[in-house]
Amino acid sequence: MNLYEDRFTFLNYNLKKYNWRLLILIILTTTFGLFVIESAANGYARKQFLGMIIGFIAMIIVSFIDYNFILQFHLPIYLAAVGMLVAVLLFGVNVNGARRWFALGSFGTIQPSEFAKIMMILVLTHLIVERKDRISQLRTLILIGIIYIIPVFLIYKEPNMSTTLVYLFIFIMMIFCGGLSYRFIARVFLFAVPVITFLVWYIQQPFQILLHGYQLNRILAFLNPSDYQQTTANQQYNSVMAIGSGMITGKGYNNNTFTSVKGGNFISEQQTDFIFSVIGEELGFIGSCITILLLALIVYECLKVARNASSMSGRLIACGVASMIAFQSFVNIGVATNLLPNTGLPLPFISYGLSSLLANMVGIGLVINIDLQKGRR
Repeated sequence: MNLYEDRFTFLNYNLKKYNWRLLILIILTTTFGLFVIESAANGYARKQFLGMIIGFIAMIIVSFIDYNFILQFHLPIYLAAVGMLVAVLLFGVNVNGARRWFALGSFGTIQPSEFAKIMMILVLTHLIVERKDRISQLRTLILIGIIYIIPVFLIYKEPNMSTTLVYLFIFIMMIFCGGLSYRFIARVFLFAVPVITFLVWYIQQPFQILLHGYQLNRILAFLNPSDYQQTTANQQYNSVMAIGSGMITGKGYNNNTFTSVKGGNFISEQQTDFIFSVIGEELGFIGSCITILLLALIVYECLKVARNASSMSGRLIACGVASMIAFQSFVNIGVATNLLPNTGLPLPFISYGLSSLLANMVGIGLVINIDLQKGRR
């Protein structure tokens, strides 16, 4: 039988092994997000619902395609990811000095860096598996790093520092899951501590060139909030006030009083990066805990799939998807609660954003397929 025919099949899966828990969690979380978006801002829920339908179809289709079959096309996937990121820098729409999106007319915009996350998880999986016996050698890590850093650099140039950090976190976690030795990790840690200390000092100097002005202001506002209260820090301050005002049960769904986030227009784009402030204000501590629990369960299911995967490739893909969702959730909620500097990352499956939603659902489709094959060796 032809290799491609053997691998590209929808017929050899036992649906009794389908990960219905993960599917139900995605349905619950995206539906919850749809209602929150409808409350946060008018006119966005309809587009998000359309994205949900497309995302569910894509997720189900991907869940029945052998991930090993997809990995065979690692080179075209890599070239496509780099090509998209180059194209958006050249032809993307300019919004406040950043080129991150392609305009799609009445359908809004599409953000290539979101889809490239999943594509680079697949590429990185192939790179690690092919060199798994040499993964702790410096030469191997440099080679993998050079290949991986090209799309990361293109995203950094958009500029998009927050998404750049997501890519770096995915890289670190997947390399670790790929069998990096603890001795090597200890050496890196000893080297990283003084480097990070130097960088924290360097970015605060007037001659620094690593960060754009608005990026630097966000970090300085976090470190010295009293000096930026009326500008950069104001957004996070209002978010914390909104979440605190919700108390235990919240002010009620679709609350629109003048003192609310929406009614007072205290936070811009509350349907995206600061969606958690709407949840905290309207649904209170209970709603916030439910949000965190849903996301934590999704990450847990992905990690459980990774643990039971039938191959190293499956384990790495599931770990990559889990790392992506966990990091973005942590940062988004951390920013909304002023635990982290202000940076723009959507809350997975909940924030408005069709590119993020579709990419995350494709990632979950891959995880479900990995789980379907856990009995195969």
